[in-house]
Amino acid sequence: MQQSTASPARPSGRTLGLGLALVSACAFGGSGTAAKPLIEAGLSPLHVVWLRVTGAAVALLPIAYRHRDAVLRRPGLLIGFGLLAVAGVQACYFAAISRIPVGVALLIEYLGPPLLIGYVKFVQRKPVSRGAAIGAAVAVTGLACVVEVWNGLSFDALGVLFALGAACCQVGYFVLADAGRRGERPVDPMAVSAFGLLIGAVVLTVATRPWEADWSPLGGNVVMNGHSLPAFLPAAWMVLVATVLAYLTGVVAVGHLSPPVAGVVANLEAVVATVLAWILLGEHLGLPQLAGGLLVLAGAFAAQASKPAGTVEADAVAVDAVGGDPVAGAVAAAAEAVGVEAAVDAGEPAAAESGVSGRPSRTSRSG
Repeated sequence: MQQSTASPARPSGRTLGLGLALVSACAFGGSGTAAKPLIEAGLSPLHVVWLRVTGAAVALLPIAYRHRDAVLRRPGLLIGFGLLAVAGVQACYFAAISRIPVGVALLIEYLGPPLLIGYVKFVQRKPVSRGAAIGAAVAVTGLACVVEVWNGLSFDALGVLFALGAACCQVGYFVLADAGRRGERPVDPMAVSAFGLLIGAVVLTVATRPWEADWSPLGGNVVMNGHSLPAFLPAAWMVLVATVLAYLTGVVAVGHLSPPVAGVVANLEAVVATVLAWILLGEHLGLPQLAGGLLVLAGAFAAQASKPAGTVEADAVAVDAVGGDPVAGAVAAAAEAVGVEAAVDAGEPAAAESGVSGRPSRTSRSG
């Protein structure tokens, strides 16, 4: 059994995980802002998402080749991540916004972190920190203000079901990302991201038939907040930052934090998306949105700052288990207290469409 080691010169796993989760949230949050000018230039939302996922998959081909043995070690996990975390969440989100307001769909999709907490606590019967639970509740309240859910309230049963499907697929993102590093055949987080995007790209190619699209707008200019710029710039940002960087940092962050805490921190995506839309697209924020953003920040802080449930008891057991090494003991205790033991070797097939909201909030975790 390998023992975890830590260098005093390096940041703690939790600090590193939080930093990576914040980078991921910021990167994901810019996807809608980059996609909107492309959509307004004439590309369909489906083909913009295909471009995003396929471009990222191509960029990560060297990583996939380097970790090609992962296909034989955990094929079910990689397929599940591609279907759920890449294709499924976007397919459900796109179907939802075709029937219900974007803000409502976003709010329902962001119920993923509370659903994840419920899954960990009641299905896996793992302790969940009180801070993570409180933070999730506060963050969801803030999200309701950020998306101004009271504007355009309507009920469409099928649309709500699709949005809930997106939330469940978002749970799959965190559970599968965590499962990849566990068990007798762990998979490098980079491999999970690379093969997940490759599988998602294949599914989306079949669903969207990109050869039928008119890609000529990519060779021209697009308009962003009254300024003209080459279309390849937002396209490159969407692929390299909002997808490649977002997935790589997000999946690695789950390994350093618990999935519930990483899920709550991910709620910052909506705040980042709204702020970027304000700065880059000229979509001004109202007082409720500003207050909601502060609530989301408060919820994320509460989730990551609290001490995980059961840590005190786990510390003593873990130190004994690793021969009295307090560093390795602390790592083992944290894993036992807040980790998710998800032995996943097969994923449920999910719908394979994707979508980008016309509003620059964010494309679903979208990728």
